[in-house]
Amino acid sequence: MRQLPTKHMDLLQLRRQQQTLRSLETATGPVDLSSNDYLSYARDAELNRAIHRATVELSHGSSGSRLVTGHTHQHARAEAIVARFHDAEAALIFNSGYDANLALLSTIPRRGEWVFYDAWIHASIRDGIRLGFARNTSFKHNDLNHLKHLLTRCTGTSYVIVESVYSMDGDGPDLGSLVALCARFGARLIVDEAHATGVLGPAGKGLVVARDLHDHVFARVHTFGKAMGVHGAAILGSADLREYLINFARPFIYTTALPPSSMVAIQLAYEHLGAHPEHVAELHQLIRVFKQRFQFEGAIISNSAIQGLKVPGASASVHLASRLQEEGFAVKAMRHPTVPEGQERLRICLHRHNSITDIDRLVQTIKELLR
Repeated sequence: MRQLPTKHMDLLQLRRQQQTLRSLETATGPVDLSSNDYLSYARDAELNRAIHRATVELSHGSSGSRLVTGHTHQHARAEAIVARFHDAEAALIFNSGYDANLALLSTIPRRGEWVFYDAWIHASIRDGIRLGFARNTSFKHNDLNHLKHLLTRCTGTSYVIVESVYSMDGDGPDLGSLVALCARFGARLIVDEAHATGVLGPAGKGLVVARDLHDHVFARVHTFGKAMGVHGAAILGSADLREYLINFARPFIYTTALPPSSMVAIQLAYEHLGAHPEHVAELHQLIRVFKQRFQFEGAIISNSAIQGLKVPGASASVHLASRLQEEGFAVKAMRHPTVPEGQERLRICLHRHNSITDIDRLVQTIKELLR
């Protein structure tokens, strides 16, 4: 029988009734305020030309896993470049940030050990934890006192997992205090830097390097599909960690590797970032202007490229997003279950290619729509 089971159909119908049904749509509106292309590298003509020239004769298929036929000198060089850029001993590249987190969290924490994770942590980390055998519990978002309480009651090996920039509000933990807390209780700290890569820290190296904490963090995850404008992700850490993941991480061992062309694209994206420090500066100038002008009740303001506007209620948030799309702004409503019920919002992402005129027009349009 090919028909979807009744229970599954009921869940889809419930999503429709609650106006939380997800669907695939092409981006709407010439003004991009939705994508994670923070540095505009996915559309950067100079970078795209360089990638095309360098990969035109390279294989666009790896033909196997890294442990069989999929490992090339392009993979080794890309990992060396990424590790050096982010001041890490070693890097191991995965097909996506989701795969990297799935591998790390399902492989490293072992049965009988503890994993403590921020309540707003990304779904990929939650899924990785579920695949492992470690005991786990969440702590209140960015609440180090709650984490301290949990660590106080913990015996044995433990891991703490946070994001340096959270994808919905653009906020993050006090990394210095977090490192000190983990050191006090002997917990190993893992930091997902997906939304900081290329955006925050010196030359876009991330917030761990910005705080000079890279020697005190067990592992970092940096992704290339956001500000870097290409694809893939890397786990950064010790050479021993890299070797362990190569030997035991099933999402690494049993998947076809990214092709050599993708590895060259990663290399060139990092070279492009290194050659153009003004790109990061231009983005941060735009963020400063946005923070000055986006003065609304419910505004979610951060120092990252992620901003927002709380619009409680699925119907209200979808309606406002739709009206903005009609006015030419590609803005999405974030609804339950992506965010808690009552915390619905518009997620606004800023990019180097956005202009101050875009911001002014967005502010004016929202004012008119909220009257």
